[in-house]
Amino acid sequence: MQKIYTNISQIAGDVIIVEAKDIGYMEIAQVYTRRGPSLAQVIRIEKDRIFLQVFAGSKGISTGDRVRFLGHTMRVPSGVNLMGRIFNGSGKPLDNGPELTDNLIETGTPSVNPVKRIIPNKMVRTGLPMIDVFNSLVVSQKLPIFSIAGEPYNELLARIAVQAETDIIVLGGMGLKYDDYLYFRDILEQHGALSRSIMFIHTASDPVVECLLVPDLSLAVAEAFALEGKRTLVLLTDMTNFCDSLKEISITMEQIPSNRGYPGDLYSQLASRYEKAVDFEGAGSITILAVTTMPGDDITHPVPDNTGYITEGQFYLKNGAIEPFGSLSRLKQQVNGKTRDDHRIIMNTMIQLFASYRETLEKQSMGFQMSDWDRKLLNYGKRFEESMMPLKLNVPLEEALDLGWKILGECFKPEETGIRKTMIDKYWPHGKD
Repeated sequence: MQKIYTNISQIAGDVIIVEAKDIGYMEIAQVYTRRGPSLAQVIRIEKDRIFLQVFAGSKGISTGDRVRFLGHTMRVPSGVNLMGRIFNGSGKPLDNGPELTDNLIETGTPSVNPVKRIIPNKMVRTGLPMIDVFNSLVVSQKLPIFSIAGEPYNELLARIAVQAETDIIVLGGMGLKYDDYLYFRDILEQHGALSRSIMFIHTASDPVVECLLVPDLSLAVAEAFALEGKRTLVLLTDMTNFCDSLKEISITMEQIPSNRGYPGDLYSQLASRYEKAVDFEGAGSITILAVTTMPGDDITHPVPDNTGYITEGQFYLKNGAIEPFGSLSRLKQQVNGKTRDDHRIIMNTMIQLFASYRETLEKQSMGFQMSDWDRKLLNYGKRFEESMMPLKLNVPLEEALDLGWKILGECFKPEETGIRKTMIDKYWPHGKD
């Protein structure tokens, strides 16, 4: 039963306080003003005092306006009609298409019971060697992309959206510049990926509460498709903007701040979203890649620090490339032994030699004389950076492994790599000469 109240006792920023009873946390309400109805969401309950965050802001609201509680949390449409559509943070169309009112599902539901989960054992191919070869993305994995402002993290997400071998792409943008939103839309459309994509976009000029809704909308839709047997990849950018919105609202409500002003439940807020990643038994899956920008490149900042405890590794984006030594996929061993028998050998050998290359660069910068081995390493490192690290690549895993053998063969003798003879005989470019 829907309840209507007229006793707004306080207005603070975009938060209004209503005296009401029997109201649920995160419940949706409509505030009727002279401008028309506006949606709001319950963000705090203190006995009979209900705190509501108004989506469109509190401008024009008076204490005499009516508030109608709808008796449910935020809902979002589901089903095939969403394919190719773009919505804002409150689920309203941004693409001039019709508003969808059928097959509504609730957002913010609990994560999946562990007994219904499958142990991760399948790979998500992205066409990027720095992911597929060296830090394989696994179905149902949750991975952040740690970056700083100015790095091409949105370009990386767009490329993964276009190239990833998955059924459905759900893109959630939080605090995006309008140009970034247009970039995502245009790239997906140009590469024919928009038809299998659904976008929920919150721009920097939109209400703060809509930023908080984007991950829940994206993950609710992804879960509905996964239950229908679809392999779903959820791409979120930027989770730091999401956390800053949490901080802004907690300050408005005068909550006691935690580290750097963020709310004390920051970890729980992040975990409730990331833990939606799942591979359903007998159905589909949800895999999550989420950008987390680090202010001042500070890995100890509360947002990346809390994220690191929840997720299964990270991709570290630096100098326009995925950094080999800052990145880690903790689940890669679940799949890279099942791809091709030389996968782990190429991964381990090339990274080991690249580490030696980085050491040689330091020696060179300090004026040390270069040996023949050092010159080989410098040649190898340059080839590695040019052929394996660019984000513009779209190379199938098998071709990337063959390319790895080719680079090793052009830079070293077989015995210099430490690879066992059986694999040299099978894969070395000149092994059969």
